[in-house]
Amino acid sequence: MSTYFRLHYHIVFGTKMRVPCLAKDWRPQLWEYMGGTVRGLGGVPHGVGGFHDHVHLLVDLKPTQLIPDLVRELKNASTEWVRQHTGMKTFQWQEGYGVFTVGWREKDRIERYIANQEDHHRSKTFREELIGLLNEAGVEFDPKYLP
Repeated sequence: MSTYFRLHYHIVFGTKMRVPCLAKDWRPQLWEYMGGTVRGLGGVPHGVGGFHDHVHLLVDLKPTQLIPDLVRELKNASTEWVRQHTGMKTFQWQEGYGVFTVGWREKDRIERYIANQEDHHRSKTFREELIGLLNEAGVEFDPKYLP
């Protein structure tokens, strides 16, 4: 028998110190670049979006792909992109990230959620959003380590 799979992951991480430096005028190009990076690493991007201080990705990965490796490569590549294309020579992403599995029945809802980040953050901070995601997923956390 062949091996069949469909593994969706919702990955979230912020800028270092939550600096609100991801400018609205070039964010779409960064999201496109990050999607291309995911594809180049063998994954399938279904959504990349965020706000001025963080990014969300909905990606499919193969069972052989390791999430920490993907996130490390994605952060490294996108850091260089930001530094080269915006002039922010000291830009950095935060250490760490959140990752949540997404069932195939919820995939479309998460895609819409990522696409609507601009509207979503009119009433909620990244910290509030992340705490909500962690609570909804049943993840225990220490608030002192959150953005």
